[in-house]
Amino acid sequence: MKRFPVVIDLETKHTFREYADPRKLGISVAAIYDYSDSQGKVFLENELVKLFPILEKASYVIGYNSNSFDLQVLQGYYPGKVTTFSSFDLLDDIKNILGKRLALNDIISATLNKKKSGHGLMAIDYYKEGRFEDLKKYCLDDAMLTKEIFEYGSRHGEIYYLNARGRATIKVDWKKYLEGSGNNDVHMTLPF
Repeated sequence: MKRFPVVIDLETKHTFREYADPRKLGISVAAIYDYSDSQGKVFLENELVKLFPILEKASYVIGYNSNSFDLQVLQGYYPGKVTTFSSFDLLDDIKNILGKRLALNDIISATLNKKKSGHGLMAIDYYKEGRFEDLKKYCLDDAMLTKEIFEYGSRHGEIYYLNARGRATIKVDWKKYLEGSGNNDVHMTLPF
């Protein structure tokens, strides 16, 4: 049976230099790829209530550094506990395999021969300058690149990064997050 995860990325209004607590960083925009309808979607801060039911229904919430960052920031908005979502963090898996963290852009470059369209601090500038279309595009691009990395690893059982000797392989077992029975058992916390 096919699973229907959601790939998530979000951008914040503030940096950790301003607030140590991720719940205080504020969300400027969140972007997802929803496998249930094969669509990318973008939500501004005032639209996050539309995102919550999608995450609650997802078999997994998948991201890059999502357990330590995205979901922790989202907790500042979500009325339930984000820890009830079945989540899979690509970076956590990579760190468990290699014993170190790698930047998403390094994985994208070595695996897909692509690059991110910018960096997180640029997204904060977009927010402060009111450049919401640029902000939405940047965030959705990151979500879609994360989806591509996830699918590549699921399909091929490996992804790549560059080290001192060149292109190195990371063996991954991600296919299980797309196949099998659904896993999320979130009790709906929102009054719909």
